[in-house]
Amino acid sequence: MSLEPRPHQAMREGAEFDTIRALMARWGDLAVDIGDDAAVLAPSPHGTRVVSVDACVEDVHFRRAWISAREVGVRAAVAALSDLAAMGARAEYVLIAFVIPDAWREELSEVADGMGAVIREAGARIVGGNLSQGAVFSITTTVVGCAQRAVSRSGARAGDLVVVTGLLGGPGAAIQAWDAGESPTAWSRGRFAAPAPRWAEGEALALAGASAMIDISDGLAGDARHVAAASGVRLDLDASRVPAGPGIAAAVAMQSGEEYELLACIPEEAYKKLAMDWAAISIGPLTVVGVVRDGADASPTSTASPVAGGFDHFASVEIPR
Repeated sequence: MSLEPRPHQAMREGAEFDTIRALMARWGDLAVDIGDDAAVLAPSPHGTRVVSVDACVEDVHFRRAWISAREVGVRAAVAALSDLAAMGARAEYVLIAFVIPDAWREELSEVADGMGAVIREAGARIVGGNLSQGAVFSITTTVVGCAQRAVSRSGARAGDLVVVTGLLGGPGAAIQAWDAGESPTAWSRGRFAAPAPRWAEGEALALAGASAMIDISDGLAGDARHVAAASGVRLDLDASRVPAGPGIAAAVAMQSGEEYELLACIPEEAYKKLAMDWAAISIGPLTVVGVVRDGADASPTSTASPVAGGFDHFASVEIPR
């Protein structure tokens, strides 16, 4: 962290500013120099600046009955920070904008605690944001990080291996259970309610020579299509090799969104070297699930089962009830 903690700006009285003061008290030294019109960030001597923004909206990304207010905060922070991990970057700064209906006011402190826990673990600091009243609760999180070597979606080359981190399918299985009026397994619920950004894994893959990378937020099948389209190649995936979680069907593991694991394309020799050290980098596996091929058809195929398109934020505006 290159930004030294400084005193917050003085703010006048009023409900909005009382809420900001309450959030600052909740976050303690995690929030720095709050109260100005914009944050002033120090130059980074460590690499390339990487910036992303993500929105978490009630009844689009979660339902209130499914998870606690603290878990809502965890998921919102993870979703934004995972975008940095997908570029091989580490987080430095975070800005948070809340839209707060009256029904959420008393739970905002729990949301803040969940976000704060994830941001503190990331080694970042909260440097600003915004508050607004509205009909639907939402959190928009902007993250700023730094990468020694930033990796985009567009560099996959024919012959690269396609690899994924961790075990897949938990969030999809949890949503299926809730939609059926059932309780998800503890593992599936945990993967939905308390995911973890793969900072160390993303950085390691980037430094090892990954040619393309993306976080699995739209599902493995959908995100493989994003990489294929950006790189102008075809990704051949073997559904039988996809690392599914306990009791998870391969089809669910292929399409489950909001995993926040990573999909990467990497030369075979670089993968072999990285695999030797992987146990020291991550508690989860690194699994080869396919290969990159030349081809004008820039969409993934599967040697084991048809690959559906993955999650579409606009084709599915609301989680099915």
